[in-house]
Amino acid sequence: MSVSSKSVVESPVGSNSKPEAPLVLTTEPPRPLRLSDQLAMWGNLGISLFGPLTGALIVATTGSVTLAILAIVIGCALGAALLGASAVFGATTGAPAMVSLRGLFGRRGSVAPTVLNIAQNVGWATMEIIVISTAAAAVVGEAWRWPFVLLAGAAATVMAVRPLGSVRMLRKVMVWLVLAASVFLFVQVLLQPRQSIPQDGVLGFWPAVDLAVAGVVSFAPLAADYSRHSKSRPAAFWGASLGYGLAAIAYYTLGVFAVANLGATDVIGALVALPAGAIALAILLVDEVDEAFANVYSTTMSIQNLFPSLDRRFAAVGVGVIATLLAGLMDFGRYQSFLFLIGSVFVPLFAVAAVDFFCVSRQRWDVSASSRLRAVPVIAWACGFVAYQLVYPGSVPGWSDFWVGLNGVIGFVAPAWLGSSVAAIVVGGLVMLVLGRLQRRR
Repeated sequence: MSVSSKSVVESPVGSNSKPEAPLVLTTEPPRPLRLSDQLAMWGNLGISLFGPLTGALIVATTGSVTLAILAIVIGCALGAALLGASAVFGATTGAPAMVSLRGLFGRRGSVAPTVLNIAQNVGWATMEIIVISTAAAAVVGEAWRWPFVLLAGAAATVMAVRPLGSVRMLRKVMVWLVLAASVFLFVQVLLQPRQSIPQDGVLGFWPAVDLAVAGVVSFAPLAADYSRHSKSRPAAFWGASLGYGLAAIAYYTLGVFAVANLGATDVIGALVALPAGAIALAILLVDEVDEAFANVYSTTMSIQNLFPSLDRRFAAVGVGVIATLLAGLMDFGRYQSFLFLIGSVFVPLFAVAAVDFFCVSRQRWDVSASSRLRAVPVIAWACGFVAYQLVYPGSVPGWSDFWVGLNGVIGFVAPAWLGSSVAAIVVGGLVMLVLGRLQRRR
């Protein structure tokens, strides 16, 4: 069900020939995106400097190259399945991601995930600009960090004003340059001799899987913002799951080998130090702006769930300015804890959403402004979230202490074979399936 009864498509921003995303929520979205468009877009989003950084965290978490790669494949496969399902929500309803969750929670119930998504998207946009400026400073000098902060923030904001035009640009130009730079970096890293993996930060196999899942699922709350413009549901699913999943596997693995073959503690610096590594990294820096753009644009889409008549261009400029200023004033600390915390919220949320959409509601979601609050999905989401925290509460001071204490009170000890993401998906999905079908029978 579409969010609007109108059939008029807004005129493109600055163009009279190619469709552009609507300016307000109440306008029916155009659907020009084919499978190739979405594969290229999601592949570009998956090719990120965050990939090697996450891969380095994963290999440090396992202490083994083999286990790290296995954790990456399993984690990215789980995350990509949820990402693809989330893309189908938008292709079916024609609604942005947080608006489509009205079908799961009702309009009032969708406010909670919307606020959380705004917070995480601003955070991710900030982190992307930090990575761009930090990597650029490693190439040309620390004095250039602030200029690159401003440049990256401005570019991401301009792209967010013209999102469909930006997707077309990614498919036609950036994908080929990025593929060439990626192949070059892989070859250069793999030519180096293997070194020992430090064992002082090893947490185990399943926490590493959780890192990989969280990195991919962090884009699930964005998927429908783009797939609402997809020509078909299969194109939306496969474009998101294959495009992002395969790119994430490749770039997480690059980070693993950067640690194993270069002995890197500073992954970006080690890649820059490779022969002609600065040139390849410069190409990836330009491509990195699309991740910041995606987060800025999806923040505006989330804001429109709260304020449907707000012109997304004004929201994009405001969000871009905030993320740019935060990036100039913050550093890269506690990224691993950030990933775990994001995973604990959105992994069970989109597992519950997928089960409800495909198995309970049978792809019929009411995403209108009059959609009613649904209690069962809220209960299922809460159960999945609690399961995640009980298995692995992360390392945020105070927060993790509470869950460790609760484990002690109830006498729960997580088995070594159980990961928090798997637990959250299974528990949240099962509760939604059982309670949802019981409710339908009544």
